[in-house]
Amino acid sequence: MQQNEPVWSVSAVNRALRETIEGAFMPFWMGGEAGSVTLHRSGHAYLQIKDDKSQIRACYFGGAAECRKLGIDNGSLVEVWGNLSVYEVRGEYQFNIKKIRLAGIGALQQRFEELKRKLEAEGLFDPAVKKPIPLLPRSIGVVSSPTGAAIRDFLQIINRRFPDVNIKIFPALVQGAQASRQVAAGVDFFNRTRNVDVIVVTRGGGSMEDLWPFNEEILARAIARSNIPVISAVGHEIDFTICDFVADLRVPTPSAAAELVIGRREEFITRLERAAKDLSAVLKLRISKLRNAVERLSGSPVFHEPRRLLDVKRQYLDELDMRMSHAAQNFKNQLEHRLERAANALNTLNPRSQLERGYVMAFDPASGKVVTSSKVAAGTELELHFADGKLKVETK
Repeated sequence: MQQNEPVWSVSAVNRALRETIEGAFMPFWMGGEAGSVTLHRSGHAYLQIKDDKSQIRACYFGGAAECRKLGIDNGSLVEVWGNLSVYEVRGEYQFNIKKIRLAGIGALQQRFEELKRKLEAEGLFDPAVKKPIPLLPRSIGVVSSPTGAAIRDFLQIINRRFPDVNIKIFPALVQGAQASRQVAAGVDFFNRTRNVDVIVVTRGGGSMEDLWPFNEEILARAIARSNIPVISAVGHEIDFTICDFVADLRVPTPSAAAELVIGRREEFITRLERAAKDLSAVLKLRISKLRNAVERLSGSPVFHEPRRLLDVKRQYLDELDMRMSHAAQNFKNQLEHRLERAANALNTLNPRSQLERGYVMAFDPASGKVVTSSKVAAGTELELHFADGKLKVETK
């Protein structure tokens, strides 16, 4: 050994090793099992990445929150991206992590979370953009596998409750690489044809891989741009997909979708019966008030002569009362028809409509008011209204 040979310090050696290693390796992905996971209060994460033969120390500066969100713990299978370096203080080489993701199912979960954050930031999950679900749609579009258990359950409930509801099925794969495109095509199809009132996207339960087509962006975009309300009924109650968040309504199962989309027949019957009773009571009260008004008018001198007309009017009111009572019994099956008849009946009682029956209404042109008494000064100009026109006269 020569006296003039340089003597390296430990720090210089470690620094040279760090520069050599960092210069020799470009950033790369590495996979393995996480061990000795420490999520420090400083915000950094420290762990080991190992396989069945070797291990390497790793650190993720500022990555503690990310590791918590992904649920990374001892034994988690992870994939990390970063570069090799040397921790000069202890002279140990390590892997500096820049990105981390769960391997296998974990990778799918990470893709799910990334797309969910992206679409949520764009406002696709905003409750303000959700369209209301029609109370009782006349036609329902279903996008699903025509041979799956989900569509069978859906149709069974629909047929049991409202067999007359029109169901249109767009057959689509609900699993596999082409499934998301086919389901999206079904949503677009019903929007082009505009022949349904609501769309139901459905399939039964399964693993995360099975349900993955309902986590694809192409389907999320199709649902978001749909002008027709979309109900998502994918998987079981514990399953959530991107489709659920974008849809106007999420229900836990295909059966629940059928129950919700057509409502309960008994509820409609009860509501119709209650409405029938309310309408009958209102009409009877109205008729009673009109009858009392006629009775009061019958005592007026102006009606002493045409007594027969009053009797006809009373008979008409009695017949109207009987018609309304009879109509109330059939109301729950003829609601719209009964409302129209009731409106026509009330319109018949309008005093102006009596002109068609031969009555004449006298008006004071100066005030525009109806003259209701024969006590009018001589020489007063009156305007008589007939059904087919007006006539001015002067009293004597």
